[in-house]
Amino acid sequence: MTEHQQEQATSIDHNVEPHVSKATTLKEVSIYDAIGLRLAHDLTQIIPGQFKGRLFKKGHLITEEDIPKLLDIGKEHIYVMELGDEDLHEDDAAKRMAKALMDEQLLLNDPHEGKVSVKAPVIGVAKIAKEIVDEVNRIGEIALATIRNNQAVAAHGQLAATRAIPLVVAKEKVERVEQLAQQYREANGSAPISVIPLPSKRIGLLTTGSEVYNGRIKDKFGPAVKAKLEELGSTVAEQRFAPDDRDVIVREIRSLVDSGYDMIAVTGGMSVDPDDRTPGAIAAAGAEIISYGTPMLPGSMLLVGYIEGIPIVGLPGCVMHDPYTSFDVLLPRLLLGERIEKEDIVALGYGGLLGF
Repeated sequence: MTEHQQEQATSIDHNVEPHVSKATTLKEVSIYDAIGLRLAHDLTQIIPGQFKGRLFKKGHLITEEDIPKLLDIGKEHIYVMELGDEDLHEDDAAKRMAKALMDEQLLLNDPHEGKVSVKAPVIGVAKIAKEIVDEVNRIGEIALATIRNNQAVAAHGQLAATRAIPLVVAKEKVERVEQLAQQYREANGSAPISVIPLPSKRIGLLTTGSEVYNGRIKDKFGPAVKAKLEELGSTVAEQRFAPDDRDVIVREIRSLVDSGYDMIAVTGGMSVDPDDRTPGAIAAAGAEIISYGTPMLPGSMLLVGYIEGIPIVGLPGCVMHDPYTSFDVLLPRLLLGERIEKEDIVALGYGGLLGF
């Protein structure tokens, strides 16, 4: 470097002012002095047993007419905020986290009291990366709550919610969430929070039991199973009945297989009583039994198997009367066409007390 270049470089260095990060400031102001100022955050109103929600939105311009309402919710002061360079407002933090974590096809609501909800556009099965949920919640001052992985979700049903705990969050915390989400996308080819739409499937239903077959009691399995399937966009294409006769049950199962249905459900006779023949008949029909018995209640006597690649389930009696059983837990994956393995069943014991 020549002497002239050195002098020029020195001159440039002397003229550069170092960047100093601006810190967030929060000033408390009496509501009587706040007319004409804007709120730094949402204000919530709670009327026990009647209402809980946003009374004033962030950025609301305070007027004289607002003073009685503010006093009603116990606010004699408000806060005026000037955000620093390294911080994010709670609403912006929650929205950035949600956008980073969710699949682009999902729905996002506007921030509300530092919270953002992520919803499904269609009926589907939630795919939630639990390890990412845990990592996000280890960061601190931010929160991510989701439904369980593989849980069915209705159209516009909520999948997840992000929240900033304090009014102001360090930008680096949100950037860490964005980094975790990007790393997961690159490794797995999908977002940490997504939904797989449920296809419409045709199910063959076989109801066993001589008392139903002979008309002594009314069938209650059929309506219960039909309602569960229709809620998820599928149908019972055919229902048949069989007495407590193993050979008849085997024959009816084989006939349903030959009919080309996407899944077969067999109800009745699933306990350990000597005259309950359904589990043996399912095996005799050629099914590969993945599990007879699940570590969940209600629904521990559920049978899951495959016959010529078609899923077949033996449904315990609780499916008739309990709103949520082991069948409801596994049904979304079965309708997606995902194969259930023994280890999938084993893992269901943790959290397997359903509705207790």
